[in-house]
Amino acid sequence: MMGLGEVLAHFRLPDIVDILIVAAVIYWIILLIRGTRSFQILIGLVLVILALLISQLGRLMTLHWILDNFLSSIILIIVVIFQHDIRRALSTVGKNPFFFEPSSPHGAPLVEEIIDAALSMARRRIGALIVLEREAEVDKHVELGISIDATVTKELITTIFFPPSPLHDGAVLIQRGKLTAARCFLPLTANPRLVKTLGARHRAGLGLTEETDAVVIVVSEEKGVVSLAIGGKLTRNLDASGLRRVLYNIFVSKKKKGRFFLRY
Repeated sequence: MMGLGEVLAHFRLPDIVDILIVAAVIYWIILLIRGTRSFQILIGLVLVILALLISQLGRLMTLHWILDNFLSSIILIIVVIFQHDIRRALSTVGKNPFFFEPSSPHGAPLVEEIIDAALSMARRRIGALIVLEREAEVDKHVELGISIDATVTKELITTIFFPPSPLHDGAVLIQRGKLTAARCFLPLTANPRLVKTLGARHRAGLGLTEETDAVVIVVSEEKGVVSLAIGGKLTRNLDASGLRRVLYNIFVSKKKKGRFFLRY
């Protein structure tokens, strides 16, 4: 068995370039799917591969046979499970072949407009669902309603959710710094451990954040309080300072440091 020194002695420049390219591709794939359920599935596949190696080393023949047959179709499994992410990856390569990561479009002025709108609607007992897209695209998880493509302002958001408006049902979708759609319908959470008192709005907000890394602001018309859904978890009864602190940590602080978004 060769020692470390012997391995390094056989290293050539093409080997180093080869390793760096593979590492860059793996890192880019992780960036592409982080914040989505596909990332959790990828972790699961890695654990299955580790279990296969352990079963081989430990001579666990039955377990090794089951895992080996399962992984023999790994290419087909990956294509089926990650078809949406593969399509998104190819699209991203076409738009951005050098994988440069864009800066966040959700800056402090936009966040302030959203905070003002949410608090204003809470005081007036107007129900609302506001979806802020992060790294993972939410379109495939959302039933899109009416396309708008407008600048995000407090007045526009409150007008949309005011009950006489034909767009007040459903959610508004904020993507790439724009309010892109209204009257969108989100997937409801299937979590059986949630309290029975949670209404459809809160369940819809949680449902989307279980599938993507989106941030969903929920305004309750019954109690006039603001809640925030992130990563399948709901934080209720947020005041102005609490809502501002969380949204700034996610969308503003990391932008100032030259990164994309703070991950939860």
